[in-house]
Amino acid sequence: QRVRRSLILQICQWLRLYSQTDANSFFSGASRSSVIQCKPGGNCPSRHRGMTRQLSPLSVAEDSAAPILELQNRSPSGICRHSRVERQSRSGEEGTQTHTESSSQEAEGQTRCQSCTSTFLKLIWRFLIILSVSSSWVGTTQFVKITYETFDCPFFMTWFSTNWNIMVFPIYYSGHLATAQEKQSPIKKIRECSRIFGEDGLTLKLFLKRTAPFSILWTLTNYLYLLALKKLTATDVSALFCCNKAFVFLLSWIVLKDRFMGARIVAAIMAITGIVMMAYADGFQGDSIIGVAYAVGSASTSALYKVLFKMFLGSANFGEAAHFVSTLGFFNLIFISVTPIILYFTKVEYWSPFSAVPWGYLCGVAGLWLAFNILVNVGVVLTYPILISIGTVLSVPGNAAVDLLKHKMIFSVVRLGATIIICIGFLLMLLPEEWDEITLRFINSLKEKKSEDHADDVTDSSVHTRSRSRANGTVSIPLA
Repeated sequence: QRVRRSLILQICQWLRLYSQTDANSFFSGASRSSVIQCKPGGNCPSRHRGMTRQLSPLSVAEDSAAPILELQNRSPSGICRHSRVERQSRSGEEGTQTHTESSSQEAEGQTRCQSCTSTFLKLIWRFLIILSVSSSWVGTTQFVKITYETFDCPFFMTWFSTNWNIMVFPIYYSGHLATAQEKQSPIKKIRECSRIFGEDGLTLKLFLKRTAPFSILWTLTNYLYLLALKKLTATDVSALFCCNKAFVFLLSWIVLKDRFMGARIVAAIMAITGIVMMAYADGFQGDSIIGVAYAVGSASTSALYKVLFKMFLGSANFGEAAHFVSTLGFFNLIFISVTPIILYFTKVEYWSPFSAVPWGYLCGVAGLWLAFNILVNVGVVLTYPILISIGTVLSVPGNAAVDLLKHKMIFSVVRLGATIIICIGFLLMLLPEEWDEITLRFINSLKEKKSEDHADDVTDSSVHTRSRSRANGTVSIPLA
């Protein structure tokens, strides 16, 4: 037993020493050359060095460790390849993520640019509509004032300008041919647009029944407007004509039973106040009161025309409106042509030589009037009706600028105040029916935004105070 114990102790000490030397040689990089697995039946390299290995626990350890060493010999390349694959896959995923993020950002940028350009083009289009309506109405008024210097025949000017309305439907049809994909024949398009008169279209009975009253109101509106321009300045007449919006509201409230609105009642009162102030500017006498009566009469007949159109014909698209205006031009040419002839032979509106007629100015008045009517009908269909109303009210400062710069007009305080009051009343008429609810929503949204901004400021200040207190080594709780 003692011998066995001593042998076991010696073997253990020898194994410890050999394991330490083998470990040292392995960590020093000599393990690959010193430890080699020998195949059975083959010559081991250690025999050539004069060393013989006996079957011992070390040989078992070496046999068991050989695959580990081979794995260690093979592992760097395998691990590198695996890590390279993982890195390539990760880099590929990161590349795809960055590519998708960049493509999404580019798509968002393109959509934002497209939306910005579309809104910018819409704003430009609306601004051009407003400018065109205002400039055409200012040009018509100023051309009439110039024509009066050599040709004092207001009814003939009205008749001549109304005849040009015949060209409204041909202009509309030419635009249809230029823009529509499915083009229709003129007869088919006329039948389609004549449905404004009824399901049967335009008949002789409807032509006389529906067209006659509207043609008379159209002629009266324009004729009274031209008579007012003989007595008053272009600024005063254009300002008084803006009262037609208030008259439309009053007639619609009485006849069509439209919704009552306090703001529009105030606007109507302001329009009436402006009319009274305009008439009082020259002391209720002379040409001033007559001119104010003509302008108010023109605004009243215009309002009656609009209310009756809404009552009997309802709403119409651009084609139906163009057909209706051209029908008014035909009625004017056929039935009202007798009136200027009578006025000529009775010498109410008489001109001695035919060559003395300023056809250039007359064509200018008629062309601008036609452009105004087309723009009003086109603008209502393509844009908002409020833009047409804004363009109409902007004719007042436009005429004032022309009267001030060209005709050297001096506006009295009363006339200027009356013009401003009428324009404010006209703008009040443009308020929508739910303007009070919209205003309350807007105020509430502003209050919510302010409260959110205040909460964000409080949270930011609390974060800053906490970071400062942590930097100083103290903790402070901000009081809300």
